[in-house]
Amino acid sequence: MSRPVLSRLLAAALVTLSLVPAWAQDNKVLNLYSARHYQTDEALYANFTKATGIRINRVDADDAGLLVRLKSEGASSPADVILLVDAARLWRAETDGLFQPVKSSVLESRIPAQLRSTDAGQGSQWFGFSTRARVIVYDKQRVNKTDVDTYEKLADPVNKGRVCTRSGSHPYNLSLFGAMVEHLGPAKAEEWLKAVNGNMARAPKGGDTDQIKAVASGECAVALTNSYYLARMMRSEAPADRAVIERIGVVFPNQANHGTHVNIAGGAVARHAKNREAAVKFLEYLASAEAQTYFANGNNEWPAVRDVKLKNPALEAFGDFKVETVPVSTIGRNQVPVQQMLDRVGYR
Repeated sequence: MSRPVLSRLLAAALVTLSLVPAWAQDNKVLNLYSARHYQTDEALYANFTKATGIRINRVDADDAGLLVRLKSEGASSPADVILLVDAARLWRAETDGLFQPVKSSVLESRIPAQLRSTDAGQGSQWFGFSTRARVIVYDKQRVNKTDVDTYEKLADPVNKGRVCTRSGSHPYNLSLFGAMVEHLGPAKAEEWLKAVNGNMARAPKGGDTDQIKAVASGECAVALTNSYYLARMMRSEAPADRAVIERIGVVFPNQANHGTHVNIAGGAVARHAKNREAAVKFLEYLASAEAQTYFANGNNEWPAVRDVKLKNPALEAFGDFKVETVPVSTIGRNQVPVQQMLDRVGYR
């Protein structure tokens, strides 16, 4: 091939390459394992790619399934970022060595300290990006609000035969009970769990939506639920859901003392991440005002970043409330002794 021809071919190749975005030339990619499954997340991921040029490959499963997969894959795991929906699960993954620490001024300035794992000098291993409250719903026809305005009152004799919950061993309850250990101390917390179990209207079963419906149907009179399950029903146009909302009342417990328990959905960089720079950039993006709006509205949750404003009628209807200040990492550490308490008192 003559030199002039070769020169023309090379020039043409360079022109073609210049027309391709820089991110495509670098083939930037992020492998995401996510336990979140909401329609608004599609726009969130698309906007991240548009802003950064980093393409997202996503694996969807529930928390337990993702953690099993990470363990089985070991060092060969392609995962870069893990998104989970409960503090107890995030803590468990951290203790199992599935995450790596991240030192980021963006995340440290925007995510409150109590909503991320302990920083031992190398950075936090996970960060909360949205919050939900563990509230009490009650039958307005059968229960006085003052009888259920604290978590402690779930154990009161006045509520004998009234209480419904999902399994005590479910992570949402483990997190609440872990917080109660901090508020009451281990001995009194175990006594409280025993009394709550003794006040059950029926054996624990189902999910949080089932508890709300059981109160409305009269099967029980008091129940625990995460706030977003209630918010979904409040925003529903279905007549059956509207009827449920009309029958029940809601309490954000312990407003006169330590405040209402909140849990988180959060994310972390996988221990064996091959695309660490992209992973950290993604977590920082989740702390942006734009992403916080998508992240929270997708499941009727509150943003972790305090100055982000939402337009969500259900959340606005809840109003402001006092939030407990127990670090989420502490709540996670308490889940093992709490499970032992549940076994001793027979709380299934």
